[in-house]
Amino acid sequence: MFTKILIANRGEIACRVIQTARKMGIQTVAVYSEADKDARHVELADEAVLIGPAPSRESYLVADKIIAACKATGAQAVHPGYGFLSENAAFAQRLEEEGIAFIGPKHYSIAAMGDKIASKKLALDAQVNTIPGYNHAIDTPEQAVEIAKGIGYPVMIKASAGGGGKGLRVAFNDKEAFEGFSSCRNEARNSFGDDRVFIEKYVLEPRHIEIQVLGDSHGNVLYLNERECSIQRRHQKVIEEAPSPFISDATRKAMGEQAVALAKAVNYQSAGTVEFVVGKDQDFYFLEMNTRLQVEHPVTECITGLDLVEQMIRVAAGEALTFKQEDVKREGWAIECRINAEDPFRNFLPSTGRLVRYAPPAADLVQGTETLQGPAYEEGHFGGVRVDTGVYEGGEIPMFYDSMIAKLIVHGRDRNEAIAKMREALNGFVIRGISSNIPFQAALLAHPKFVTGGFNTGFIAEHYSHGFKAEDVPHDDPLFLVALAAFVRRKARERAAGISGQLPGHGAKTAPDLVVAVLGAQGQHVYHEVQVSGYDAPAATANVLIGDRTYAVRSHTKLGDLLMTGVCNGVPFTAQVERGSAKAPLAIRVAHNGTQIDALVLNPRAAKLMKLMPYKAPPDTSKSLLSPMPGLLADVPVVVGQKVQAGEKLAVIEAMKMENILVAVQDCVVAEVLAKKGESLSVDQPILRFE
Repeated sequence: MFTKILIANRGEIACRVIQTARKMGIQTVAVYSEADKDARHVELADEAVLIGPAPSRESYLVADKIIAACKATGAQAVHPGYGFLSENAAFAQRLEEEGIAFIGPKHYSIAAMGDKIASKKLALDAQVNTIPGYNHAIDTPEQAVEIAKGIGYPVMIKASAGGGGKGLRVAFNDKEAFEGFSSCRNEARNSFGDDRVFIEKYVLEPRHIEIQVLGDSHGNVLYLNERECSIQRRHQKVIEEAPSPFISDATRKAMGEQAVALAKAVNYQSAGTVEFVVGKDQDFYFLEMNTRLQVEHPVTECITGLDLVEQMIRVAAGEALTFKQEDVKREGWAIECRINAEDPFRNFLPSTGRLVRYAPPAADLVQGTETLQGPAYEEGHFGGVRVDTGVYEGGEIPMFYDSMIAKLIVHGRDRNEAIAKMREALNGFVIRGISSNIPFQAALLAHPKFVTGGFNTGFIAEHYSHGFKAEDVPHDDPLFLVALAAFVRRKARERAAGISGQLPGHGAKTAPDLVVAVLGAQGQHVYHEVQVSGYDAPAATANVLIGDRTYAVRSHTKLGDLLMTGVCNGVPFTAQVERGSAKAPLAIRVAHNGTQIDALVLNPRAAKLMKLMPYKAPPDTSKSLLSPMPGLLADVPVVVGQKVQAGEKLAVIEAMKMENILVAVQDCVVAEVLAKKGESLSVDQPILRFE
């Protein structure tokens, strides 16, 4: 067994590998860029080596620097995590030549599966179901149209070297096939330096289901059940679960056996994933094989009780698997939500900056669970709430890498219990300083089609085609949030009234009658008359009456604590309550199950006066170009006095490995350039002003 390994990655996956290595008594070496000098994985590792500037192409993607770090520290093996060099066959081969073990498959397996055209031919030879299509490079758009007509619309046009949603188009007719081929080829050339394109049948109502495989160097290959990954946004997975709520035991077995056959065909030795597209009749077809650890591997660990990182390390050290196919368990139900640094209310634009507050859900927030900092392996364990992360409170979310903050994983006895646990865990996940996609995750988990399992890969595009808005997260009981605001305000007033030394006649007073004004856009507030009675400070209880509804609230949460836990009408709850918001510094912000309100809790006289206040419109920004996200201003291709037509490029902002182009929405003339190329922008910072 190795005594020291190097993790050629960053963020949560680097921390995840370090955790298992520590459990196995193996020392670890972290590598880091200048942007990651204070990162969590650097702190957790036994040693750390600086490998270059912030851009990954100058640090994490430079094989020579990784190998040099191995030699300098005496690391015997490299775990690549996912992304970066994890599926780089040349890197794996270089390590082998240098006498350093690669904790992953052999380089020839990576090469065989890395080319989509070649991998489909291998799958055919291994008698794996493949989608009908033309698995050779196509030269012209005219040829693409003829092939598409022969296969039958709809078809999927894909780049051979594509990935992450790039180099992919769906065509439903000749015109779309012609145009899709050209744009797909150009995108592939620019993104991957490989413009080969092929065409295959597009499966209607498709589900994305993948099989986890594990092989060793002794000829053993097993499948570890499946993961349902159909909840995707722009081909990026958002929620994953294991098992799938859709496929039957017979389909699971057939998919697993075909995945094993493909892995054996390339002498696969490590953890890997065979991805399938599954039709509405459970017909399934091979998509691709990911020759690395997947982001969503924790859900498989939950239901099987296996540590996949440990298995990868043991296989790389030459050990044989110690269990057989019949020993693989499938216990309970696991769900993973990817918590990303993005603003769902601004079309999921990246959100970078400092994590002013960061607190993953604690163990006692979810009934019958414990918080885990890694996989749970106990026999029959169903209670885990697990958080895999590479960040910490006070740390920075840099603009140079992907947007993932953490992975939140829950394990329940069945799917309904897992969904309930996840919703409660999301309520208890505190992130401040940047925006996150937690409200969007809450909306997905509450959607009837998700709850019933009746979804496919088009779910998000179908139900959120016009973006995501606050009204897309309807609360089961919106008055509950009003009741919490009133309860917290009454608690604050009771404390204020008890402060000694107040001037006679001017002391703080409490009164049962209150008005909660839920603040709305453009001064459209909603007023609720509320009575708070039976307040008992030692017991931390009160009855909040709103109309004909009574909310019996009990909460010992201290004033000022952001996370509020308690019981309402006998049901435990976790909510986030804080004083002050962008809308009103004196408001109380309440968030629960993805819904958020800003409320002013007033006495009746103050509420009456507030209704008479005129609405003050915000400044007119229609003649300005504002930055929609924090990021680096990569280009401003316009000058003062230039006439710009609608659709013309005005600025380019780089953030989290994405290039965002801002274009003119109408014809205009540039009056002033307010930001310079290379400047770091904040949200809503002016870039241009127009005449």
